[in-house]
Amino acid sequence: MHDAYEAVPILEKLPLQIESISCYDNNLLVGTKQGHLLMYCITPQQGEQRFTVRLLKSNKHFSKRPIVQMEIVPELQILVSLSDTVVSIHDLQVFNLITTVNKTRGASVFTLDVQSHASLSGNVSTTLRMCAAVRRKLQLYYWKNRNFHELQIDLGVPDIPKCMVWCGDSVCVGFKTEYFLIKTETGSLKELFPIGKNEPRVTKLDDKRLALGKDEMTIFIDFEGNATQKFALTWSDMPITLEYDSPYLLGVLPRYVEIRTVESRSLIQSIGLSKPRFITSSRTGGVKSIYVASASHVWSLLPLPISEQIKQLVEQKQFELALELAERSDDPEVLRKERIHHIQTLFAFNLFYQHRFKESMDLFIQLETDPSHVIGLFPDLLPPDYRNQLEYPDKLPDLTGPDLENGFISLIEYLTQIRMKLVTDMTKQVQLQTLPTDGSSASVKLSQRQQLQIIDTTLLKCYLQTNDALIAPLLRLRDNHCHLDESERILKKYQKFSELIILYQRKNLHKRALDMLLKQAMKPDSALKGHERTVQYLQHLGREHLSLIFEFSTWVLKVNPEDGLKIFTEDLPEVEGLPRERVLAYLQQNGQDLIIPYLEHVVHEWKDKTVHLHNTLVHHYRQRVQALMADYKDSLPEGQEALAAGREPGDLGELHRKLIALLETSTHYLPQAVLVHFPFDAFFEERAILLGRLGRHEQALAIYTYVICDLAKAELYCERNYDRTKDADRDVFLTMFRILVSPPDASMIGVMVAQLPQPEANPSAALTLLRKHANKLDTLKALQLLPLTTPICEIYQFLEKVLQEKTSRKRRGQAMRSLLYTEHLQVEELMMSHQAHKIVITEENMCTVCKKKIGNSAFARYPTGLIVHYFCCKDVPISLAYS
Repeated sequence: MHDAYEAVPILEKLPLQIESISCYDNNLLVGTKQGHLLMYCITPQQGEQRFTVRLLKSNKHFSKRPIVQMEIVPELQILVSLSDTVVSIHDLQVFNLITTVNKTRGASVFTLDVQSHASLSGNVSTTLRMCAAVRRKLQLYYWKNRNFHELQIDLGVPDIPKCMVWCGDSVCVGFKTEYFLIKTETGSLKELFPIGKNEPRVTKLDDKRLALGKDEMTIFIDFEGNATQKFALTWSDMPITLEYDSPYLLGVLPRYVEIRTVESRSLIQSIGLSKPRFITSSRTGGVKSIYVASASHVWSLLPLPISEQIKQLVEQKQFELALELAERSDDPEVLRKERIHHIQTLFAFNLFYQHRFKESMDLFIQLETDPSHVIGLFPDLLPPDYRNQLEYPDKLPDLTGPDLENGFISLIEYLTQIRMKLVTDMTKQVQLQTLPTDGSSASVKLSQRQQLQIIDTTLLKCYLQTNDALIAPLLRLRDNHCHLDESERILKKYQKFSELIILYQRKNLHKRALDMLLKQAMKPDSALKGHERTVQYLQHLGREHLSLIFEFSTWVLKVNPEDGLKIFTEDLPEVEGLPRERVLAYLQQNGQDLIIPYLEHVVHEWKDKTVHLHNTLVHHYRQRVQALMADYKDSLPEGQEALAAGREPGDLGELHRKLIALLETSTHYLPQAVLVHFPFDAFFEERAILLGRLGRHEQALAIYTYVICDLAKAELYCERNYDRTKDADRDVFLTMFRILVSPPDASMIGVMVAQLPQPEANPSAALTLLRKHANKLDTLKALQLLPLTTPICEIYQFLEKVLQEKTSRKRRGQAMRSLLYTEHLQVEELMMSHQAHKIVITEENMCTVCKKKIGNSAFARYPTGLIVHYFCCKDVPISLAYS
């Protein structure tokens, strides 16, 4: 509780019994039971005598009966009163009767609705409506030309109203047993709730809310009848009447006036008065005057200065109410904002002391408090030296167990939001206020990068306490700013080595990370045991860290060569971008058995066209096949011939097939450089392929025909190398035909084969080749190579096929010539047609665009016949030019 008001006596022991009071400006009107109307001028002054009270007017003949209700409308200078069950309107200055609303005779209560409207010119107009309760009817009036006129037909109600208040286009009415909300336009009733044992009471609040009484409680609703607060306000006794003075609600109780807040419903002050019954208020120039009256006394409730109230509230830690008052203070804008910020900051820390962490953090975000001061509220998150320098409004609570965990969860949410704001701009420097402890403030400049370092490091520590699954995502952030030494220390303390590796990786401390991986890989109980994590790490380093890759891949290659090779062959951009020549050189020193798999991946998967790599792969295939071939031949029983190339069992056959396929398909090796490494007594098919690449078809075909003795492969060779457009490859079939008809000398073949017989002619195979590929051989040359003894019947099919081909080619040529000639005639005809067309330009011809004569200027003509200046043709719409 604190002192919000001070009760100052205004009138004491009045000889007349007070029945009603009302006020405006500095004037107080008192209506008595005897029907007298008194008007006092209440003037504030300094000193012990707080007010000067002067009786301005007294009208003993105002009414013959008690004045039970008075309402003043200062804007219209009228007084509306209820006396002798009829509503009368008097002039506010001289109390002359203006009019009596005779239809209201029998009225029990009335209510006014005053609305002021400002026009665009600045003129203010006032509208007045009145609702009078006459027995079981509501009469509606509007004020015009100094008189009340009926607004609409009367509205019937279920009982005699005891009290009522306008609320928008409705009237809230309290009957003997319950409250209703009545629409004035339709007369529809909305039942609210029962009244209870006490008389009904309705009070209109400033912010479009109503306060309805039910025994000791006050229930708050909006103008639609919906409750605006979950809980009702409970008084110490049954209130007689209420008055709203934001943020306070004043209740007139039988023995005192009780002041409470609307939102928190807490008791603020109790002012003891002798049998108070009435209360009224008015606002003049931003100052509100409140008067309370009993049957013979009148008091003024003076609000204490807001600054004094705020001081009391802050001392009592009632910060929410202090903020409401600070918002309503009349201090200069700068001073008001500083005071609000000061109170909000104290409130935020008080919420934290009450373990209301979520609300506290939300307020810290709103206040933009220095994150380091918020972090310092928690133990072991900041370095001790730094934390000891921070000052707080009160001693920090000792957080343990669930409270500490809940606090960490709220802190994580707070830091996450602050981090998102800071990351958007890394260049600013902001000046943050330290915590107000004695009304003064100190400032410290922290760059946003420094703040982010504190925030990220704190988040890491919080995740370790609450949810360690979030540590890795935090460290993987591209803009992670965790302090290296502090983060390293805390991660090692909790043995979070996987997360420590991520930290090193983000800080580009790859040597530290790889050393840690090597150390942990050797520990059987470590989560990082084995080589898999090292392989993954090395795969993502890239070519700029090639020396590190070579340094730490060595132990992996020794432990598991297959997985070690993945460091250089995984389908990742970083791996594919490694310099392959240097990787090959490294493997030649540290993994000879991995050279072939590596080069196969480079050539076949990555489609590398480097000549050196293709040459190297051929050489290693050859070396490997040569070594396996020796073992294979030694394993054969005596007298058994070795299988053909590529058909050998096991790895030998697979490698042999790969070698032949590479020589046949690749175009990126140098055949002359590769051929010199092949022995003369082996690799005959490979030699034939290489000779073919060098254009030495006769020698290659001789090997296929007389060394390998495989005419099918020789024919396939011809098909693969035949090219009609190249002189060197045009006669490859003719070369094979010549070899079959007239075999070369064995020494010309260029291989060393023990007991190689002298090649013999194969006329049958030659004639078969002649018939099968007649259109790919030079007919004249082929006939000249045939022996003179060859029967015509043997070459009949060949000659027939050749003649058919020649005839067909001739006919196609004749048809093409005719078509081209026809096209030529059509083009000439079209040209003549266009050349025959003429354009006549006279003085009357006008340009469609600029509306000037064409004259002797250059012009353009469109297919539609439109003629424009050449300069204007770009401005012609397409619809005019081509339609």
